[in-house]
Amino acid sequence: MDMYIMSGNKAVAKYIDGRFEILDKSLCPLYLLNTGNVEHWLEMRAIDCHRANSRLLKKALRLKEYDDINTVLSVNAVTITDNYWIKPENSSLTYEDVRFDNDSFSNLALTGNYSNFNRAMNSRQSKTPELTNTGSFEKCWKLINGEWWMYKRADHNQQFTEIFISRLSARLGMKTAVYERGEKCVKTKDFTRNASVNFEPAYSFMNDNDDYRAVYEKLKPLAPKAVPDYVKMIFMDTVTANPDRHTFNFGILRDIKNGSVIGLAPNFDNNMALISNGYPSSTARKNDAFVRLFNELTAYDASLKKYIPKLTEEDIIKTIADVGMRVRTDTVVEFIMNGYRQIV
Repeated sequence: MDMYIMSGNKAVAKYIDGRFEILDKSLCPLYLLNTGNVEHWLEMRAIDCHRANSRLLKKALRLKEYDDINTVLSVNAVTITDNYWIKPENSSLTYEDVRFDNDSFSNLALTGNYSNFNRAMNSRQSKTPELTNTGSFEKCWKLINGEWWMYKRADHNQQFTEIFISRLSARLGMKTAVYERGEKCVKTKDFTRNASVNFEPAYSFMNDNDDYRAVYEKLKPLAPKAVPDYVKMIFMDTVTANPDRHTFNFGILRDIKNGSVIGLAPNFDNNMALISNGYPSSTARKNDAFVRLFNELTAYDASLKKYIPKLTEEDIIKTIADVGMRVRTDTVVEFIMNGYRQIV
């Protein structure tokens, strides 16, 4: 398919007869700027085909092709969190024509139950942000009072962990997405404010390499203003033992008008940390791998230590009280503080 890669209403690259050409380097998506691989860029924007509800969505929408590229192209590759999209050659479409304006398929994407499937099958809508809603957990986008909110399935411990880390981060002065408790889910407000800025996942410039030192060395020239916030984010990952920080759940924000890097995106997607998979068998944290990796980074460049937040037991206890969910407070406090005390 011959197409233009758009940023808003401006063509920033084209893919004609299998040949990729950049038209505006400053506004081009970073992954395409770095690789020129249009097919993979499209695949990266597709809903995870392994999510059970993704198959129900595609059936309800009567998609003829279920592969990632055709799934994405069915909604012109539009997402909630950036203003990039695909315009077929010789098309008169505008960005306003393809942007999402409803959440008709949100309940099906989140729950997958029969009533929602049947309702979706009878819907006249066909344009949904769910087909470009990435990640492995069942989730959906809901439009509430003109603002997009991500709802993600979560049990009690996962809800607590996500909300607690968000609020502890805010208490310590860190950039963080806003999380609230929902019905069998956790919800978070779109931090791009409906693509008023562009979120570029770290995969765009790191591929799968999430090594702390490698990311730091890449951020220094690309987004120096993001370095302090990156250190703070992995500090929080360290003290809360987050095993799932990968290059798709952190990244940078770019200005949609000139492409300049604004800074690191707010910390989000922490629902595999702390007590998400149950309470730790020990709070001692001896030979802790998370601590070791963080200390290796600050040993590599000791100047990064100045970005490490100060943390107290009182901070943790007050945050738990603020979340208002029943947990083993002593265990959570001991686990986090024992990790913190080992940071050098």
